[in-house]
Amino acid sequence: MSIDYDALMAMRVDDELCEYTDKDALLYALAVGFGSDPLDRKELPYVFEGASLKTVPTLASMLLPSTFLDNCGWDYDQVLHSEFRLELYRPLPAAARLLTTRRVTAVHDRGASRGAKIHIESEVRLAKDDTALFMLGNTLLARGDGGFGGSRGQDPVPHRLPKRSPDLVCDLLTRSDQALLFRLCGDRNPLHADPQLATRLGFDAPILHGRSTCGVACRAILKTICDYDFTLISGFNVRFSAPVYPGDLITTEMWQDGNVVSFRCLVKSRNAVVINNGKCTLSA
Repeated sequence: MSIDYDALMAMRVDDELCEYTDKDALLYALAVGFGSDPLDRKELPYVFEGASLKTVPTLASMLLPSTFLDNCGWDYDQVLHSEFRLELYRPLPAAARLLTTRRVTAVHDRGASRGAKIHIESEVRLAKDDTALFMLGNTLLARGDGGFGGSRGQDPVPHRLPKRSPDLVCDLLTRSDQALLFRLCGDRNPLHADPQLATRLGFDAPILHGRSTCGVACRAILKTICDYDFTLISGFNVRFSAPVYPGDLITTEMWQDGNVVSFRCLVKSRNAVVINNGKCTLSA
């Protein structure tokens, strides 16, 4: 079985209802590293509902049902996130019921050895009053499904990083069990848990979810630039460029120009850029 281009391009759902609770917000924050120091008073509001629970903006990436492309014919074990684009119209509530319209916007054939890219766009509203909450764009790389005869297509032009030295740098250590914890946020792809499968697919060990790495980058910007004010972030775009292994130390380099924070993430122990061309937009 292989992916069906026409069937994929026709995939769309309207007003799909889903909901999340404060437990989902708490679990996501823990799964991207918040609370590693339980006495840190600035991170505690993300992992403890005490006074008022704060939400990590990139939690938006995990709030939609994961079944949208079920049975589309791809080799799910080999699917990775390639790009992530988020526009937040207002800060995420600690819990909410959502209405979502989702569609496939493009499918690009990169060749039999390089896989296929599938672009998805989701528009999300609050069910209680139909207020727009966020727009989420995902690009998925189906590594085992290239060569189906489609167009090579053209990727969006990436955000350009400044050529000067970074203005700010933040080092954050991932947990050795972080992929196992992050799976509980909704992405159960066995590539992130099964050592035998990971080896068969060309990795040294189960890799960290790209959306977990994205959350680490968001935490670095909240910590270093936003003084942990989650309401300041209104946009967050990344391109995943290399795998992260649980336990890696991730270095986030940041350049601030007005309300735009350009960034990239590195694992210096392997000389690897793991997120590139990052762009975080701050509220005016």
